[in-house]
Amino acid sequence: MRTPHPIEYPIDDFKSGESWRLFKIMGEFVEGIDELHDLGPAISIFGSSRTAKGHPDYETARKTAACFAAGGYAVITGGGPGIMEAANMGALEQNGESVGLKITLPFEEKSNAYMTRSLDFNYFFIRKVMFVKYAQAYIIMPGGLGTMDEMFETLTLVQTRRIRKMPVILMNKEFWAGLVDWIKKSLAATGLISAKDMELFSLVDTPEQALKIVNNFYNRS
Repeated sequence: MRTPHPIEYPIDDFKSGESWRLFKIMGEFVEGIDELHDLGPAISIFGSSRTAKGHPDYETARKTAACFAAGGYAVITGGGPGIMEAANMGALEQNGESVGLKITLPFEEKSNAYMTRSLDFNYFFIRKVMFVKYAQAYIIMPGGLGTMDEMFETLTLVQTRRIRKMPVILMNKEFWAGLVDWIKKSLAATGLISAKDMELFSLVDTPEQALKIVNNFYNRS
């Protein structure tokens, strides 16, 4: 009888230093909390880093951030180019608080120059905690996988009541129509989610509509 070869597992480069990584993780949490604890009412704006200046979505993001900043809200983004740059720019145009929560990536993603506060993170999950903890609403602009990840994670946390309920607003009805239709027909209609879960988000086309939803939710005039 032939003796089977032992199973070879890939080497975990982090295994020997795993416990020390906990201190790095704790440090990022502490830095984020220290920097943002006094931020006040804020919204997080998400969207593609690939959206070019002059694109309609870029201008909508800029106007949306300006609208919220004028209404007394700080604006939080990922601090990068594209939609993030537009939103930080719009907030700064109204002399508002403009926050960038940047992530360290293997490929270089250029930061934008329109931030009043800037933090760097090595871990996506810590960065996500800061987005949720310090925002009173999420504005989701058209974007790719990262944007979808942030949107669905937030909806899941609200649905499961792991975080407080907050407005989640999808900006640009035409862009989101196909996904919303799929959620309605493939998830809600088949019982995979509750029909009431469709109320976890709103669809709008203008900054004014988004601001009205958030102000009404928090009874702000």
